[in-house]
Amino acid sequence: MSTTRLPAPESSARLRDALLAAEFTADGLLELLGAPAYAALARSETVPALRCTRGGSPLETLVRLFLLQQAVPTDRARAALPLEQCLADGWLVREVADGGGGADGGVRATVDVRPYGGEEGQDWFIVSDLGRAVGGAGGAGTRDEDVVLGVGGASTTLAGITVRAPVSSALDLGTGSGIQALHAAQHAVKVTATDLNPRALQFARLTLGLSGAPEADLRQGSLYEPVGEETFDLIVSNPPFVISPGARLTYRDGGMGGDDLCRLLVQGAGERLNDGGYAQFLANWQHVEGEDWQERLRSWVPRGCDAWIVQREMQDITQYAELWLRDSGDHRCDPAEYAARYEAWLDEFEARKTKGVGFGWITLRKSGADIPSITIEEWPHPVEQPLGPVVRAHFERQDYLRTHDDAALLAGHFKLADEVVQEQIGLPGAEDPEYVVLRQNRGMRRATKVDTVGAGFAGVSDGSLSAGRILDAIAQLLGEDPVLLRDRTPEAIRLLVEQGFLEPLD
Repeated sequence: MSTTRLPAPESSARLRDALLAAEFTADGLLELLGAPAYAALARSETVPALRCTRGGSPLETLVRLFLLQQAVPTDRARAALPLEQCLADGWLVREVADGGGGADGGVRATVDVRPYGGEEGQDWFIVSDLGRAVGGAGGAGTRDEDVVLGVGGASTTLAGITVRAPVSSALDLGTGSGIQALHAAQHAVKVTATDLNPRALQFARLTLGLSGAPEADLRQGSLYEPVGEETFDLIVSNPPFVISPGARLTYRDGGMGGDDLCRLLVQGAGERLNDGGYAQFLANWQHVEGEDWQERLRSWVPRGCDAWIVQREMQDITQYAELWLRDSGDHRCDPAEYAARYEAWLDEFEARKTKGVGFGWITLRKSGADIPSITIEEWPHPVEQPLGPVVRAHFERQDYLRTHDDAALLAGHFKLADEVVQEQIGLPGAEDPEYVVLRQNRGMRRATKVDTVGAGFAGVSDGSLSAGRILDAIAQLLGEDPVLLRDRTPEAIRLLVEQGFLEPLD
């Protein structure tokens, strides 16, 4: 367990002023380091950034202190920061030079402070434990079980898919270093953030303070226990979703059997959402022998909620075990110890008849509908973040489709979504294409195959004519019976609406 004293949050304002004055921001780092070194740093490779920070400017000093975790000369630190206050409050500590004797070895940071580009160009800072995102500094294999990580791919993914709208209350469940709480503080009147790890709550307070965000209501505890029966307009969680044989690492291991932690999070959200509220999670789920994984996840969705579940990746059990053994540094252990831990993972999966593990996003919306809309799909293809507006529009379209029968659909008006293109596929020189594809260049970047009627309908949908009148015109052009065309086309229109190719205007 880590016993390092964390900085006092009272000096956050002065430190923030110094960081901003030195342009220690996401944009400032990119300008200083250049794209290759900046990208390398994101991969935990520090050598390029070290080469770019050999000068003595305040920005170079701050990069070496807080990102590269190097000791810097005291005079350079004083030129970049309110040094004495940072030492007194625990952001920095003095180093003793080699050889002892009380010689000045400079100062070193006690925490990782990482610039983070916030919403609408805001400059934020994420505070986390040292040595977790920097190659060779601490190393993955020496992680304490209560370590608090900083910005990662999972946290930025969740931030990107979250629906952003003004709300009264938001809950960040399993806040870690406070990234989701920081985002929520921009559009929620009150933010509650919880974590089982008390150190995580301390880091979240530092992240919020150093980023100039309002304070959150920070509470310690597991799952929904800290909030009791309170309800929220938004619930977000990047939980410790890893399915593992035990709970060695608090930040990642669920500590429950199989995917029970993720299941309980999802099932418990329904009764803690206000009407119209959203709950959004990252999760892992088991693919169990003899069970349909989509039906398994369908059973998680609480009563009264619509759901959109997207599987982004599926790994077989060996790939999954190796991924997380590398994450914890076990591949650097004694070979016999590594093999024993690998066996423990495989034993766990065998006992649960698990053949693979899926990763993805789960979004719930408290609709109260008698017949909920539940969409479960596999989508491993590239998407365009942020997807929050796309998620919100998905559920709005489900409401529309649920309340419009075929007659109402044909009376409705539609507009082709922005940046949808048409591709015609066929042999070179052929008079007609073999098939036509509509493709989105934004959001989920879907593609769907359509027939001549579907392509024609989408091409003229600008909101000026009802769907029925468009079909009548197409029927006349193709020499078809308009009544038969009206009968068979609503299903295709529904699919184009559901997938976001057509936007209802009524």
